[in-house]
Amino acid sequence: MNRSLFIIFGSALVLSTLLLALSSLGNRPGPVPPAPTVTSAAGKSAAPAVEPLLVYCAASNRAVMEAVKSDYEAEFGVPVNMQYGPSQTLLSNLQVSDTGDLFLPADDSYLAVAREKGVVEETIPVAEMQAVLAVRRDRALSLESLAQLLQSDFKIVQANPDAAAISKLARDALTPTGAWDRLAARTVAFKGTVNEVANDVQVGAADVGIVFDAVLHTMPELASVHVPELDSVRAQVSIGVASASRQPQRALHFARYLSAPEKGQRRYSEYGFRSVPGDPWADSPELSLFSGSMLRPAIEQTIIDFEQREGVRVNRVYNGCGILVAQMKAGQVPDAYFACDTEFMQQVHDLFPHPTDVSQNELVILVPKGNPRGIASLRDLTKPGLRVGIGHEKQCAMGWLTQKTLKEGNVQTEVMANVTVQTPTGDMLVNQMKAGSLDAAVAYISNAAGSGDVLDAVRIKNIPCAVATQPFAVAQTAKYPRLMERLLERLESAKSESLFLRNGFSWKAATKSDEVR
Repeated sequence: MNRSLFIIFGSALVLSTLLLALSSLGNRPGPVPPAPTVTSAAGKSAAPAVEPLLVYCAASNRAVMEAVKSDYEAEFGVPVNMQYGPSQTLLSNLQVSDTGDLFLPADDSYLAVAREKGVVEETIPVAEMQAVLAVRRDRALSLESLAQLLQSDFKIVQANPDAAAISKLARDALTPTGAWDRLAARTVAFKGTVNEVANDVQVGAADVGIVFDAVLHTMPELASVHVPELDSVRAQVSIGVASASRQPQRALHFARYLSAPEKGQRRYSEYGFRSVPGDPWADSPELSLFSGSMLRPAIEQTIIDFEQREGVRVNRVYNGCGILVAQMKAGQVPDAYFACDTEFMQQVHDLFPHPTDVSQNELVILVPKGNPRGIASLRDLTKPGLRVGIGHEKQCAMGWLTQKTLKEGNVQTEVMANVTVQTPTGDMLVNQMKAGSLDAAVAYISNAAGSGDVLDAVRIKNIPCAVATQPFAVAQTAKYPRLMERLLERLESAKSESLFLRNGFSWKAATKSDEVR
């Protein structure tokens, strides 16, 4: 790299950025599209040809999912085929078959494994279950602890811990104390699913079984007994979209339906599950995002892809962060905010309390190609007669950071004497540089991406504050926080990282593997 400057190449990005902006205007998704109509040989319209959704579902969720399946099919006319079984077996089937749309195990630990194996992409929380002892009501067995059970002569039945979530979780919780080995030694049979365990207790083949409390909701003959050793054994029920799905938008539509409080979660509550926070139902949700203008080239395509995959709309407002903060303080609060610098996120911390740093961007001095005025440092911006452009301190993070950088470089007063224009965005400065109305401008390196044929960029050395960090945060008042969290996942993906790097940013986030392959 040259001693005083580095050059940003890639003029083709100017065209690609323009195309992204244009596509965002006309490429907005609507609700999940209706199924195509099949025309019979006689020329009459037959019933719509709808490809069924295939859901791999844990046996513990069978009763409630049959109710949700019926609701969804009646409301949208989309067939939902269920394949029930132990969570580990379903995961293996999903991996081997490379078919299916959704995976709903009894505990989200299986989804974590599925994501590591690359067979599941998005995951959405649905409900919770608690491990309990199941006994027949007419037996009136008195049990106050697992230790008491182990000292009794009751016949104990469990699910296979290598296949079913209930016993896997119990084994993980009880092994450190040695209780699992004693329990396994007393177990007379290990069944394939938690439902089979409950059935054995119901018909009298066993006295006690370890099950999830929700399983007993449809078995009035059985009672649940809470013991302290199992209090920590809780299953987090979530649903994941299969990587193999040929209809991911419809699969996500079903997953959102399942997790919505007034839709699927209502059914889960009816069937004895514990509710978790979920987004309200909407056929085609609309989200709002405020973002600093300089982020647009790096995030626009990711947002477009997110809209298409999720079947949602993201109404975004790009502007200087000072202007955006003023709007938010005046009451215009979006669902999420992507700031150009942490300073402007801190100014609305009460609205966005949990930001995540995603990227960084460097302030540079932009000069015409070849650097005809020989500008090598901030001090050179004080040359007599030089026309300098900077960001507006009150309107954008770039302007605020520029003032801080000039002050730290001990040239603030002298450089300001040469400033002829202050703008709310770096793109405006780039346009004025191209028009020849400025001799130099202090802007982000990303602002010059794609302009390497006409502009050079001079690095500002030895001033750490010349680097801005871009945080993303979901608003406390966001209507669809789960959706916004999934957008953040997309923005943190490896595919998104490559877009940031291509546009001159450096990476800050802990990169997540790409969900879409």
